[in-house]
Amino acid sequence: MQLENKKVLALVDHDFEDLELWYPVLRLREEGAQVDLVGKEANHKYIGKYGVPVESDFAFTDVNDADYDAILVPGGWAPDKLRRFPEVLDMVRNMNQAKKPIGQICHAGWVLISANILNGKTVTSTPGIKDDMTNAGATWVDEPVVVDEHLVSSRRPPDLPDYLREFINVLANK
Repeated sequence: MQLENKKVLALVDHDFEDLELWYPVLRLREEGAQVDLVGKEANHKYIGKYGVPVESDFAFTDVNDADYDAILVPGGWAPDKLRRFPEVLDMVRNMNQAKKPIGQICHAGWVLISANILNGKTVTSTPGIKDDMTNAGATWVDEPVVVDEHLVSSRRPPDLPDYLREFINVLANK
């Protein structure tokens, strides 16, 4: 278990992409990490795009990102909601400033765009937000997973094995 003693924030809101939240959460827990699910409200049930629920452990205002080693942003339609919370953008900016691993897949790039941390970075995402990513100053590539320092990005659910392999490696080496 290469992630023992690692703590990860996983952001949640309604309409998250079910696999893009649950697959990373389960893989990280398999590797020994503590993964806390964080949403607007604590102990609230959020429903994924395909109906899979998740209950948040904490509210955004309940956590101190400095206590965590990494942050995960799932895709789906949730990122368009998540990026509207100043607390979420502050968490992402703080993780970026501290060079802690940030994982983003599919539409999750919207949160990183709103946090204004992509300028000069090489990333991937769902092709549907390619223009958004490049307009934010990133170099976009069509690859299953891209690692640029502490930032790990991926395109869509079929890429999850590659995404988690790289995210786990980056987190284990921090």
